[in-house]
Amino acid sequence: MAESSSSGLTFKLHPLVIVNISDHYSRVKSQMHPPITNTATTTTTPPTNNGAEGAVETAPSSSSSSALASSPRVFGCVIGVQRGRTVEIFNSFELLYDPATHSLDRAFLEKKQELYKKVFPHFYILGWYSTGTDAQESDMNIHKALMDINESPVYVLLNPLINPAQKDLPITIYESELHVIDGIPQLIFVSSSYTIETVEAERISVDHVAHPLSLSNLVCGFCAVAAHLTGIHSAIKMLNSRIRVLHHYLLAMQKGDIPCENSLLRQVSSLLRRLPAIESGKFQDDFLMEYNDTLLITSLAVLTNCSSTMNELVDKFNTAYDRHTRRGGRTTFF
Repeated sequence: MAESSSSGLTFKLHPLVIVNISDHYSRVKSQMHPPITNTATTTTTPPTNNGAEGAVETAPSSSSSSALASSPRVFGCVIGVQRGRTVEIFNSFELLYDPATHSLDRAFLEKKQELYKKVFPHFYILGWYSTGTDAQESDMNIHKALMDINESPVYVLLNPLINPAQKDLPITIYESELHVIDGIPQLIFVSSSYTIETVEAERISVDHVAHPLSLSNLVCGFCAVAAHLTGIHSAIKMLNSRIRVLHHYLLAMQKGDIPCENSLLRQVSSLLRRLPAIESGKFQDDFLMEYNDTLLITSLAVLTNCSSTMNELVDKFNTAYDRHTRRGGRTTFF
C-alpha cells in the first residue's frame, strides 16, 4: 500500500460522520455479544445483514487477539459535496453487507440513496465507510462496486480499538490509485490527509456527547443543563454570603463598634467599581428587554397549551354530538 495520495484533493470531515460510525459499531457489537454467564461457552454468531460475523467468546478471560477476531465490521456510505478539489463529508448512512460474497445489498443502497436525495438534494455519495485496524483485500471489491456511482470513491476507516497513547483520531481516509505491480496494473488504497470541519450545531452535539451523564443523574432525571445551573446557583449563593459579611462589617464600622480601617475600605471600593454595568442605563434596558421577551414566550406557551386543550375539547364534543345525532335524529345545538 502506498504511503500517501498524490491526487491533491482536500478532505474535510464533519464530526457527525465519526459519531454515526461509532454508534453503528457499538450497536452491532452489543447485539453480537450475549451477556456473560458463569459457565464459559463459545457461541458462533451467524452472519447478519449489517456485517456482524465471527465467533464470540463469552469466557470471562480472553486475549486481545481473540477480541480483535470477534470484533464486528460495519459498513455504510458517506455523503457530502465536492467543490473543485475540496471534498467535504457531511453525513453517512448504514448499508447491508453479505459476508459470504463480500458485497453490499445493492437494492438497499439504491433505496437509501433515493430517500437521502429527497432530504439532501445537494449531497452525493462520495464513498463508503467501515471499521477495522487496516484496509483488507476484500475491501477493494466493495470499493470497485461503488465506482459506477462515484468514479473515485473515498474509503473512511474507523479503528475501534482503544489506544491510550494515540493522540490523533482513529480515522483514516483512503483513495484508490492505479499502480503497476509486477507488470500488472492494480488498484490499491492510498491514505489521504484530512481536517475536521464543524458547524455550531455539531459543536454543541459533540460537547454534549463528550460529557456523558452519570447513572445517578440519569436515575434522578437530571441533565447537563441542570448540573450547569446548579453550579451557577452555588456560586451565586456563595457570592451573596460573602457580600453579606462585608455589609455587616461596614455597618459595624459605621456605628463605631469596630475601628475604621482605610486600607480595607479602599479594597471594598475597588471591588464595587468592578461592576459598573449594573448601574448603567444600557444594562437596565437590556435586562428589561430580555425579561419581557421571556414573559412573552411564557405567555405564548400558555396560550398554545390552552388552544390545544380547547381543540381536544371541541373534538370530543363533536364526536359525542355526532354519535347522539345518529342515535336520536336531528336535535337542537345549544
